[in-house]
Amino acid sequence: MIRRHRPFLVLLVLGVLLRVVVMVGYRPAIFYVDSLASYLLPLPTLDPSGQDPIGYDLFLLGPVVKVADLRAVAALQHLLGIGMAVAGYALLRHKGAGRWLAALAVTPVLLDGYQVQIEHNLMADTLFEALLVAALVTLAWPDRPGWAGAVAAGLLLGLAATVREVGAVLIAPLVLYALVAGGRWGRRGALAAVAALAFVVPVAAYVNYYHDVTGKYALSHAGGSALYGRVAVFVDCAGLDLPAQERVLCPPVPRAQRQGPDFWAHDGRSPFAALQQSAPDRADDLARDFALRAIRHQPLDFVASVAGDAVKALSWQRGDWEWWTTPVERWRFQTEFPTFPDLVTIDSITQLSHRYGDGDPVAVRPVGWLLRGYQLSVGYTPGPLLAVLVVLALAGLRRRPEPLLFLAGGVLVLLAGDVVEFSWRYQLPGYVLLPLAGALGVVALRRPAPAPFPEPADEAALAGIDPDRTFPPVVVLIAAYNEADGIGAVLDTVPPKCCGLDVASLVVVDGATDGTADVARAHGAVTCVVPVNRGQGAALRLGYHLVAQRGARFVVTTDADGQYDMAELPALLEPLVAGTADFVTGSRRLGANESTDPVRRLGTRVFAALVSLLTRQRITDTSFGFRAMRAEILHDLTLTQPQYQSSELLIGVLSRGYRVVERPMTMRRRAQGRSKKGGNLVYGARYARVVVGTWWRERKTIRSSTTNLTRNSTA
Repeated sequence: MIRRHRPFLVLLVLGVLLRVVVMVGYRPAIFYVDSLASYLLPLPTLDPSGQDPIGYDLFLLGPVVKVADLRAVAALQHLLGIGMAVAGYALLRHKGAGRWLAALAVTPVLLDGYQVQIEHNLMADTLFEALLVAALVTLAWPDRPGWAGAVAAGLLLGLAATVREVGAVLIAPLVLYALVAGGRWGRRGALAAVAALAFVVPVAAYVNYYHDVTGKYALSHAGGSALYGRVAVFVDCAGLDLPAQERVLCPPVPRAQRQGPDFWAHDGRSPFAALQQSAPDRADDLARDFALRAIRHQPLDFVASVAGDAVKALSWQRGDWEWWTTPVERWRFQTEFPTFPDLVTIDSITQLSHRYGDGDPVAVRPVGWLLRGYQLSVGYTPGPLLAVLVVLALAGLRRRPEPLLFLAGGVLVLLAGDVVEFSWRYQLPGYVLLPLAGALGVVALRRPAPAPFPEPADEAALAGIDPDRTFPPVVVLIAAYNEADGIGAVLDTVPPKCCGLDVASLVVVDGATDGTADVARAHGAVTCVVPVNRGQGAALRLGYHLVAQRGARFVVTTDADGQYDMAELPALLEPLVAGTADFVTGSRRLGANESTDPVRRLGTRVFAALVSLLTRQRITDTSFGFRAMRAEILHDLTLTQPQYQSSELLIGVLSRGYRVVERPMTMRRRAQGRSKKGGNLVYGARYARVVVGTWWRERKTIRSSTTNLTRNSTA
């Protein structure tokens, strides 16, 4: 057992020792502002009317101090941190992760100094994280989520929402995962409904308790003020329709001089503080209404404000971005016992420490120096790692749904926290969940690839082709699905000769239900009919095999919708015929793009930059469907994608060292039908998954081949 889990056990011992040092250095615990105002002071009466939900008091702080002291609370929170690492490691090993991958994925929980510091705070964060991990691990453990797991996960996530209000967003990944991984469609819907109902039960119970005390149905009273803090950063009241009572909330200083969300939501000099004086019972409701009006009035400013804070999580070190940002020092170990003047003093801490049987608060200065030095030097997780983990999780979604659960949970919790304000404290759940998502993505990528060519559908299609059929040197290959209205015009533009070589057309009809095959034959194309619809990638793969085995020297691909100009065919073929390239692709960025979709235009640039970065070769357009290649290189490529195949082909060619040339081409507006690749969001996510998955696969294949070659040479 020790051999099988040695890397994790070493990290686990280090994580335990780190926590022991923290408990020796700061006794009984660390007290933040919220420790007093939100948790310790309401504890005797369990009054929920404060700024935050009191699930922490109900489920951890209250029960522990009834039988022990505050040191026991801190110790239990450290045990929860260790438990999260053990649960994450166990899940990854259960799913097939190697011991090093699984161990590294939980290192941010075990050894990140900011995570350990928050565990030692008397705050709800650690319990919140533990509930998230317990819920998601429970749901993801079986290959297909079951009824008991869905109920348990729903209840745990519902409890998490009563601990930190941001947990309410987690109903989305819970339901989404049930719909994606739940089996048959009928079962998926029922499972999602059961999970959602289980989530609602603890939330509804808490909301009812809140109503009994305050007369309102809510998780806390601070939602409106928090949202007001966000919009006050950018709102322009000049064009905003406001009730008279809300006018006081308009920031009195120009936008460029405004402080951050924390000031507007909580500072005594904020307009919200004045509103609390004049309308104490309605202040939060009025602030919420003001904020929603501002968001409707300036939606782009709202998105930009949240997004600007969200990207801060990707910075290499954890620091303060603006002078008004919630200081990162609040989450660093101090050489003296941490206090917050006017809010948390050493006297108030001493009173509470004595009340719960812990005596005077103690900070051991040498230990504080040691912990602070560790935290500032190597004891943190670099922010860019989050971006890598997200990409790996997206890549793994092609094969398994488990990365989706942790990816959606981590990203949503981070974004929901950033809606209020950016704080490094709010980023910690991402450093717990996203490493698990990325590791699960790697596990999914390492699973066996789909069955090799030919599949039964390929064999059925090839049976309809004359076995004596051969092809001229150049073949224009078109994969078509329900394109009867447009494919005839495209075929009519294919020239009989190009660059002095004969040209033929081959149409692979991918399970079409209209007259695509008849139209293709009527316009002189060799037509191969696949009995089922599998996707453009599978259809092109069949065409590649057919033409490469039957005499073609060069293969040209184009689409059946008329978006590419066949008059530009010579520009594609000339480098191949001249022997200066192995693969030639058009580029709308070098040429012309008649598309009016700004999202697709942006996506073209983003994915070109990503592929250029991964392959270390400059590419301006990764998805241009008008391209040409030498037929023999197709034997050397691994093509498995049923859809979004253009990037798989391009990355495969680049990774294997073939000469790739781009030529300026025209991307015309679609003449007939509509895209079969989904909306922009779906298309982008799936395309990103294919890009990263193919790059990772090719990288592993080439490394393995190099290693084997070296071994053989040595032998």
